[in-house]
Amino acid sequence: MSFKGLLLVPVIAVVAAFTVCPEAAAISAPRLLINQDFPDPDVVKTATGYYAFSTSAGATRIPLATAAAPDGPWRVAGDALAAVPAWAKPDGGFWAPDVTQLADGTFVLYFAAAQTAGGEMCLGVATAKKPDGPYTPDGARPLVCEPGDHGDIDPQTFVDADGTRYLLYKSDGVATGPPSAIWVQKLQADGRTLAGPRTELLRADLTAEKAVVEAPAVVKTPSRYLLFYSADTFQSTGYHTCYASAPTPAGAFVKADAQFLSTDLLGGKVDAPGGADVVDGHIFFHGWLGGGRTARGLYSLPISFPGDVPQLG
Repeated sequence: MSFKGLLLVPVIAVVAAFTVCPEAAAISAPRLLINQDFPDPDVVKTATGYYAFSTSAGATRIPLATAAAPDGPWRVAGDALAAVPAWAKPDGGFWAPDVTQLADGTFVLYFAAAQTAGGEMCLGVATAKKPDGPYTPDGARPLVCEPGDHGDIDPQTFVDADGTRYLLYKSDGVATGPPSAIWVQKLQADGRTLAGPRTELLRADLTAEKAVVEAPAVVKTPSRYLLFYSADTFQSTGYHTCYASAPTPAGAFVKADAQFLSTDLLGGKVDAPGGADVVDGHIFFHGWLGGGRTARGLYSLPISFPGDVPQLG
C-alpha cells in the first residue's frame, strides 16, 4: 500500500476494549469500484493516474486496475507481475501487493508468496520502469522470511520526510504461541535492502481481534500518526478495520476504543471490510460480494481527519 505518513520507532500499543462508534452510522453508502475479485487492494496515485493492485485472482498473479480519478471508472487491466520469483511456488498465489516509487523513478512492487522450500509465506520484491509494469522479480531469495514468524505477509512501505524508507508487514503467529503482530523495518534507498533491526508495532491482544492483526496502512495528519489495520479472520463477517494513533513518531501507539470499519458499522452494505488503504481523501477496502465467500470487491468511502481523528464522509 502506498505511503501516507511516517511511523518510526519501537512501541507496543496500549489497548482498550472495542465499543460501537455511534457517529459511524451516519456515513454515506460505500461506493463499489470493482465488482469482481480484487482483494487486499493497494492504490497508488501517480502523475499519469491511479493504479490499484490486488492479491492473486484466478490465473492472474497480481491483478492491476487503472483509473483517471479515485472514484473511477476503474478498469481491470491485466497482470502486473511478469514472472514467478525463483524462490516462490508458482501455484501458491501472490498476496497483498504494495507499490512505491524510488527517487530515481523506479517502481518497486512488494508482495507475499509461498516458499518452494517449506511453503511458508515470505516477502519478495519486483521492479518496473512504469507503474503498470510489467514488474520483474528481484533477487534469488525473499526480502523477509523470518522462521519464527510462521509466515510474513501484507507488506507496506512508507517514506519519511527526509527520504528514509521503511517497510511494514505482518507476522502470522500460531494458535499455540504468540498471536500475529505488525512490524516495521528500515529499508535502504534502493527499496530492496533491509537496514537495521525490525521493531514490533502492534500485536493481536484484544478479544475481538481473534489473534489476528494485519494489512497495515499509515496516515500522517497534522499532529498525529495513524496506523490502520485489519483484525479477526478475513473469512469472518466479524473481520474489521481499526486504527492506532500516536502524537509523535516516537509513540506510544494507542489502539482506538472503537472499530472504524465493520459489517455492522456500514449497515451491512459491505461484508467484512478490510485490507484498507488511504489515498487522496479516500479509504479503499475490500468486502465479500454477493453474500458468499468466493470474491471480494473493491470499495471506497471519503475520509477526512478533523482534529487528527479519522472520519468517514
